[in-house]
Order: sequence, then structure tokens, then C-alpha cells
Amino acid sequence: MTDAELAALVGHRFPGGEYTITHWENALLTDCTERAPMADDLAHPIALFHVPIQGVGISIGELFELGGTDGRAGSVSLRGYDWEYLRPLRERCRYRVDGGIVSAERTSDVHGKPVHDDIAFSIELFEPDGGLTARVTNHWRFVR
Repeated sequence: MTDAELAALVGHRFPGGEYTITHWENALLTDCTERAPMADDLAHPIALFHVPIQGVGISIGELFELGGTDGRAGSVSLRGYDWEYLRPLRERCRYRVDGGIVSAERTSDVHGKPVHDDIAFSIELFEPDGGLTARVTNHWRFVR
């Protein structure tokens, strides 16, 4: 990937879509964390690991492809993620999901050869009334 191609990723929008956290899905997520179900149809926060990516209409493989890798061992690492909860995350709520790439930066060695690219994408979940429920920003490193 050239420097220009990397820079052009910023502003790339994902297809977008909708996602509803089902009761059984929330029960499994809660169970795997060895916690009791939460009251009032609250969804377990761990849902933000997969709900945004599935809801926005992109796969992990497609994210790898955007970053210029096939996902081979050692080619991608997670540098961090930020989860912002602005409203409670709930079961059976049909969320509208939108997002895209918000930053892309290259680090090169002293000879100008690319060492890695840091790419961040942000995905937002909106309730039917249009209110922003959550924002997830993931920071990935693509090793060159």
C-alpha cells in the first residue's frame, strides 16, 4: 500500500446497517463472563466486541483487506479500543449502525521502508429515536 493509498483510507465509510441484540445472544455473553443476567433487558457490555462490526456491514477479513493484509499470523495487532456508552445498551433494540476509518498513519524506518501502519475505525450505534447509544473506536496496527 502506498502512502497515498493509506491516506485515502481516512474518511472511508462502511456500508452501515442495523443490529438487534437478541436475548439468547446476551444470555450467552453474560454466561461466558460468569455473571448473572442484568436487569431490565440491559445487554452485557462485551457485546461491543462484535455488534458494531457485524452491524456496520463489514467483516474482520474485509477490515484486514482495507489495511493491506490477509490476516496472516503476526500481521495485525490490536493497539487498543475505546468504548463510549452514552445510553444503556439493551436487548431487542434495533440499532442503526454507521462508521468508518478515522485515522491512518504510517511509521517507516530510517531508510523510508514502511514498518507498520496504524489504522483506527470508529463505529456508532443509534437507537430508533436517533439518539447515539455507543461509539466504539478500534486502533489496529498492520505490520509491513
